[in-house]
Amino acid sequence: MLLSALKKLKPFNLLIESEYPLKTDKKLTLADLAKLAGVSTSTASRALSDNPVIKKATRDKIKALASQYNFSINAAASRLRTQKTNVIAVILNLIDHTEQSISDPFLLKVVGELNQALNNKGYELLLSNSFMASDDWANYFLTSSRADGIIVVGQGKSDEKIDAVARTGLPMVVWGDPTSDVDYTVVGSDNKLGGYIATQHLINSGCKNIVFLGDPEHLELAERYKGYRQALSEAGGVLEDKLTLSIDITSTAAYEKISETILHHGLFFDGIVTSSDMVALGALKALKERYIGIPSEVAIVGFDDIAMAELFHPSLTTIRQNVKKAAEVMVNQLVLQFEGKQTQSTVIDIELIPRNSTRH
Repeated sequence: MLLSALKKLKPFNLLIESEYPLKTDKKLTLADLAKLAGVSTSTASRALSDNPVIKKATRDKIKALASQYNFSINAAASRLRTQKTNVIAVILNLIDHTEQSISDPFLLKVVGELNQALNNKGYELLLSNSFMASDDWANYFLTSSRADGIIVVGQGKSDEKIDAVARTGLPMVVWGDPTSDVDYTVVGSDNKLGGYIATQHLINSGCKNIVFLGDPEHLELAERYKGYRQALSEAGGVLEDKLTLSIDITSTAAYEKISETILHHGLFFDGIVTSSDMVALGALKALKERYIGIPSEVAIVGFDDIAMAELFHPSLTTIRQNVKKAAEVMVNQLVLQFEGKQTQSTVIDIELIPRNSTRH
């Protein structure tokens, strides 16, 4: 009866005292606190530093225990700076004024493969984007002990934030154009070669007036654009300004641009090199709504080989990026940096996948 009455008066304190008896013979350590909470030492450390990877309920529970036993949260945070979090921040470096988001199938594919590669090495993935994180990525993620390292997906139109991290010397790997002249480790496809192969495929299939549909100012897509122009130049093809259709890299922007172009200028092209499969999807929709034959009147090549590319109607000829291999290489390069070893930019093989959107 007495125990029942006490529970009604002080339910929380009694729960703490009954489940986690206080040890008075020695100073409580971080390991002791973790054991009391039923979590790992690293989880307890991250909870005390308010790491968002740990659920709020768990953070609150561990902080309450720390307070209950007069455990120094500041001391734990200090120790954290010398301990691994086993968390890697993956930042989607989306450009300003874009509608592209995490829902983009290619970005989902990259994040999924990175998550698997990180898990295989014993790391967790903390996903963020360039809008949510502060401008100082090194301080926000690394010196604050949110993560051990950073993987940036995309170089975007400007790599100032990436350069800032590189100058600190802290662990970082970037998915982007590995042929770019930068002071950080980049893993990715040979974008220029991809643009070249895509254009050459259309030329070989008989196309004479080939449009580039994408964003030539985007660092990676600019390389694909260079490959497109090189293939046309070598073949003596047309290189008019009107054949460069600059858009945001989304299917909606592609649909609107192709629709608008045909409305105002007619069908003056017979081939399209697109900067991504999602851009190709928008172009396909615009052409089909106008009953334009694909590939009999206009042939299209995508870039990425997302899962749905084969399900498009017609199925999409595209440049396949080996994202699984790229993810593994990025994680391995990051681990080498943790070990204080040299890393280098790496080119991942690409492949033309011919399907029914082109003649071959």
